[in-house]
Amino acid sequence: MPNSLQTPEPLQDGDLLAAIDLGSNSFHMVIARYLLGQLRVVDRLRETVRMADGLDGKGGISADAQQRALDCLARFGQRIRDLPNVRVRALATNTVRKLRQPRAFLDPAEAALGHAIEVVSGREEARLIYLGVAHAQPPKPGQRRLVIDIGGGSTEFIIGSGFEPIERESLQAGCIASTRRFFPDGKLSRKRWRDALNTIGAEFQSISSRYRALGWDEAVGSSGTHKAISEICQKMKLSKGAITATALPQLRDALLQAKHVDEIDLPGLSADRRPIIAGGVLVLEAAFNALALEKLNVSKAAMREGILYDLLGRHGDNDLRDASLAALSLRYGIDTEQAARVEDTALALFEQVADDWQLEADDAQMLRWAARLHEIGLVISHNGYHSHGAYLLEHSDIAGFSRQEQQMLAALVRSHRRNVGKSAFDALPDRLLPTARRLTALLRIAVLLHRSHEADPIPRLWLHCHDNVLQLQLDAAYLEARPLLQADLQGEIQASASLGFTLQPELT
Repeated sequence: MPNSLQTPEPLQDGDLLAAIDLGSNSFHMVIARYLLGQLRVVDRLRETVRMADGLDGKGGISADAQQRALDCLARFGQRIRDLPNVRVRALATNTVRKLRQPRAFLDPAEAALGHAIEVVSGREEARLIYLGVAHAQPPKPGQRRLVIDIGGGSTEFIIGSGFEPIERESLQAGCIASTRRFFPDGKLSRKRWRDALNTIGAEFQSISSRYRALGWDEAVGSSGTHKAISEICQKMKLSKGAITATALPQLRDALLQAKHVDEIDLPGLSADRRPIIAGGVLVLEAAFNALALEKLNVSKAAMREGILYDLLGRHGDNDLRDASLAALSLRYGIDTEQAARVEDTALALFEQVADDWQLEADDAQMLRWAARLHEIGLVISHNGYHSHGAYLLEHSDIAGFSRQEQQMLAALVRSHRRNVGKSAFDALPDRLLPTARRLTALLRIAVLLHRSHEADPIPRLWLHCHDNVLQLQLDAAYLEARPLLQADLQGEIQASASLGFTLQPELT
């Protein structure tokens, strides 16, 4: 399968983009056409998959739940079979985050879809949700908006202004997870509800003070749970579309007239939503209580629309990842002049071998980022700073990045000096391993050449690859004047072998 990290060409009128959201309850796909700088939705697909129902609490997933997911992705894949990989982005959320061995699911899932699937953190999921809602319903200038999204396994809370989130959190309470957690046998009672409400309310207290102090002018709910609750409220004549603090308790009382989840009979409630509506109402009531909400409007947009607009930004000049890494560089006091020298040399080497190694522009972007941040770990300690830097990059919340992208970046930084560990690339899917090793080889050479932090350019630098042999030609006079560099190059011959290459330094 083609590399998933491709940096796309600028969009042309008529181009199609596809966003796939692998939620814990439903899988969604939205296809939009790019016209005159705008996106126009041309197709939507949704299937109830309930992956979260298959979680066993130990990081495993049932064969039935996995098969439902694979069957759905195969159908989605048929619809986007002819779309280039650079115009498709598929993101997995809470359920896949919980898997002990996510690749055991992702590998067959990618084969079924025909495109790469990335996993996003809860906070990145929250950012994309806000982006989708903000584009569908642009907020008023200067006003803050609270967005709540109740998914199958988690609930995201975001406060934003305009198109930018200010606060974003993801808490482990969703409609499927809460139904399973508090009503495992399906039995409903007021005591169970009160106990569950107190438990979730206590968990929501972790954000309530901060969010209420920040404040908002409007509250909006996205996701199928809010749409379903809104529909029920309208059918019961409790509200005219919004969910209110007076309507919600009446809906809950009507729900609790049933003694079992299977017996819930509310007007406007669909059959596929019935098994999980109790958990959804429970989480929403806890949110209303924790944040003292009076009214929640409902948006038709959600994360899938956010993925589309984020993808649009990646095709243009508004790639959030660049800004995020620039902020990291500033925060950790990186020597930007040294980083620029390493970046320039790494990209010069990249250009000389890109055709032979079939490297793409996206790979150049990843190499560029790794060069800019390779010394980020120095903020912790010089000793082992490459390992510290890799930890920071893999485990920080970096807006715009998927887990896979952060893992790739971390692997390059971890391996840019010293020995390349046997487990350095274990987090990456097999299809990215050749690229990771090649980019690592280029970054190592660039860092090595600039170890002395000299500002003077390197004369006549040339790299050629043939059958995994890397011939590196350097100016003889330049090298002879630098005995440390000579020693480093000899050491790099052994290190390159662990990446699968034979380095052959030559003098010109």
